[in-house]
Amino acid sequence: MRKIGILVVMAALVASVFAANSGLTGVKDAMSNLCTGLNSMLPVAAMLMIILAGVIYASGQMMGAETRARANVWATACLTGALIAILITVVAPSVLTSINGGTAVQCT
Repeated sequence: MRKIGILVVMAALVASVFAANSGLTGVKDAMSNLCTGLNSMLPVAAMLMIILAGVIYASGQMMGAETRARANVWATACLTGALIAILITVVAPSVLTSINGGTAVQCT
């Protein structure tokens, strides 16, 4: 199920790159928009996932042994997702700059 969601997001990003404009300026604008979107969305999502992990972990501690174990796994998954989101936020501008041929991508 996760793989399908990831594929849908990647397809939407690729479609937005090619549908933005034609030519190199369109690709540069699309990469700039992608970088701006990543920098505005992912830190918020990471913070919400960290809060959600804390809530899941705390509520799981009040339950039985099986539910507590599942809550620990869910909280760990939330924290892993948050770390990946932060990593993408940090690495994305340099990756998009290297894709752009060394010209810096504006992430405003």
